[in-house]
Formats: sequence, C-alpha cells, structure tokens
Amino acid sequence: MQGTKKESFLTILVPILAAVLGLVAGAMVMLIGGYDPFTGYSALLDGMIGSPKAIGETIRAMTPLILAGIAVAFAFKAGLFNIGVEGQLLVGWMASVWVGYAMDLPKFIHLPVAIIVAALAGAVWGWIPGFLKARYKVHEVIVTIMMNYIALNGTSWVIKSFLYAGNEKSFDIKATASLASPFLSLITGNSRLHYGIIIAIIAAIIMWFFLNKTTRGYEIRAVGFNQNASEYAGMNVKKNIMLAMAISGAFAGLAGAMEGLGTFQNMSSLSAFTGTGFDGIAVALLGAGHPIGIILAAALFGGLNTAAPAMNFVADVPAELVKIVIAFIIFFVAASYLIRLFLGRFVKEGK
Repeated sequence: MQGTKKESFLTILVPILAAVLGLVAGAMVMLIGGYDPFTGYSALLDGMIGSPKAIGETIRAMTPLILAGIAVAFAFKAGLFNIGVEGQLLVGWMASVWVGYAMDLPKFIHLPVAIIVAALAGAVWGWIPGFLKARYKVHEVIVTIMMNYIALNGTSWVIKSFLYAGNEKSFDIKATASLASPFLSLITGNSRLHYGIIIAIIAAIIMWFFLNKTTRGYEIRAVGFNQNASEYAGMNVKKNIMLAMAISGAFAGLAGAMEGLGTFQNMSSLSAFTGTGFDGIAVALLGAGHPIGIILAAALFGGLNTAAPAMNFVADVPAELVKIVIAFIIFFVAASYLIRLFLGRFVKEGK
C-alpha cells in the first residue's frame, strides 16, 4: 500500500517537475540568446491569463488539445502508439464541415449530427491501422504516419473539388451546426471561445469511465499490459486492438470538429499539418495518460501556443522560443525515468 502511495505521488510530481525544468531550460536559452527571461515569461503569462480575452483564447486552444491528448492516451492504454491523431483530426474536421454546410436541419439535430459524423470519420481512419495491426501485424506507427499524409492531401482535394469557396477555404458551416457562443465570446473580451470545451471535458470523463468502470475498458488495458496473457485469459486481443484504435480515432475526429464547428467555422485547404495532433502526444505524455493530467497539460500547451506572439511583441523574444520550451518539456517527460530515480532517493516509503 505504501509503495502504491509513493508511485501515485511520483506520477503526479514527475510531470510537474518536467514542466518546471522545461521552463528553466527555456530561460537558459533566452539568456544565451541575449534576452531577458523574466520579461519574456512575464509577457508569456500575461498572454495566457492576463486578460479575459487571453483566458478565452487559452481555453479555446486547449479544447482540441484535450481531445487529441485523450486520443493518444487511449491508444497508449492498449499498448498502441497512435501517431495518426493528426490525420484523424483532419478527416473529422472535414466531415464536420461538410455536414455543417451541406445539411439543412434544426440546430438540436444538425449540431449533434455534425459532431457524431466527425467522430465516426476519425474512428474509421483510426480503425484501418488497428485492423492492419491486428490482422497482419503491420506496425501502427508506420501505417498512421502514412495515413496522416493521405488525410492531409485527401481533405485538401475534397475541399477544392466539392466545398471550395475560394481563398483556399471551404464554405462556412450553417449557424445551426455551429459551436460558437456569443455569450462566452462576450464575457471573454470577444475571444473565439466556444461550447467545445464542454464536449472536451465530457470526453475526458467518458474516457476515464470507460477504461476504469467497464469490462471492455478492463480488457483494453489488459491487452496493453500483456497481449499473450490477455489471450490466454480468453480475451479477444485482435478485436480489442481494433476497438482501441477506432475509439482513439473518434476522439481525434472530435478534436477536428472543435476546429471546424467552433474556432474556424470552415476548413482551409491545408498544405501543412496543423500540429494539434502531434501536440496531443506531448499533452498525453505530460498528463501521464490521466484525464485530469491531460486537461492540465492541454491548458499549459494551449496557453503557450496562444501567448507566443505576446512574448514576441511585448518582450521582443522570438515566438519560436516557445517551441523550444515545449521541446524541453517533452524531453524531460521522456527522461522521466531519470527524474523518478532522482526523486526516489528523497521520497520515503509511506509518504
């Protein structure tokens, strides 16, 4: 029991320490580059939470990151590394915009349908590498990386062929499919905050409940721990692999819907990845795969990304340094074994 308490304490402490070390390392880079880290971080903090609009934009940016982080973490639980969250996000984004533009329905039907279709599109895109993994032992990392590029170019082609409104963008969705909230925007200084944050939090709760309170969730976690033992115990390993990747893809598709139905109300014909799906990997790692940790990590990464321009304008510190800080945080999370080894010498049994 004491060992369990110690492990839980370290699980919470390690990501926090990794974030702190990342910020310290970023400050050292600023000093080497001739910038004032105190001024830079002050401007960064102000850009994150210094005004109602900054807070609204931080919450808006963290919304798809929560869902992307959940998508990565869910696959982790099954022992799978879903690098394809970016592609699943893109197909979910496109599906939500298509439904949002092409259908003419009452809002109480139109919005849920657009969200559900986005989740289904992401689920199908996630199921494909899951099927290939389960049926033919094809490594999911290779397949998901390839499918990211298929999604990027495929969605661009669909937009230009069927939804093109000019200026490299699709038609805007109808108001009946929108997550936009004039009320939330008003109280946050006309930010782009929308109702998607509620969906993201609900998704985090669903993830926790499914994995920890259902039989199927237990099987998925068991497969993640040991496939051979799970199969010996009578569990259908192949089915659980495909299901885990499909559910992971569904969460990623929802992340895309948050962008299409919430932030942008359309979809651009992209020539490069958004980065949200890849940031989801860092969010899942920093959040230790736990829903609460993922929400907090998404808040940090969302705030860092939205406040980077403020650091540049106010403190004259290049916005690219935020990416360096994020990279350092990921590095220290990846080096968590060394951090645990170091902390283990100072954490006594029973504390």
